[in-house]
Amino acid sequence: MASLITTLEVLQKQPAPLFYTAGQVIFAQGEPSDVMYGILNGEVDLIFHGQTVETLTAGDVFGIAALVEERPRTYTAITKTDCHIVTLDEQHFLFAVQELPMFALEVMQSYVTRLEQLWAIEEGTS
Repeated sequence: MASLITTLEVLQKQPAPLFYTAGQVIFAQGEPSDVMYGILNGEVDLIFHGQTVETLTAGDVFGIAALVEERPRTYTAITKTDCHIVTLDEQHFLFAVQELPMFALEVMQSYVTRLEQLWAIEEGTS
């Protein structure tokens, strides 16, 4: 499994971090997707059908499905605190994976874990 240090190393190499204030929507459920995100500092809540399913912190990545398949966002991402966040498009992601292959494992693990959480919520509401 990749370490937080590996993930932060990849994120810190990305150009032009974005600043979000607390309570700001990064993206909403159902919106189109084309980039994934990584948190340099701060906290982000992931909300699925009005329910907070996870709070992410520095070194966490989200919105990963944008690089896996072309589909609308599955959940809403809202900043819980002020945050510095980077985006990775497919080109930046592939470059990061070539530089630090362990980063790919971290991203895959995060994606699978998040899908399992969302499926559990869907099953509970069905």
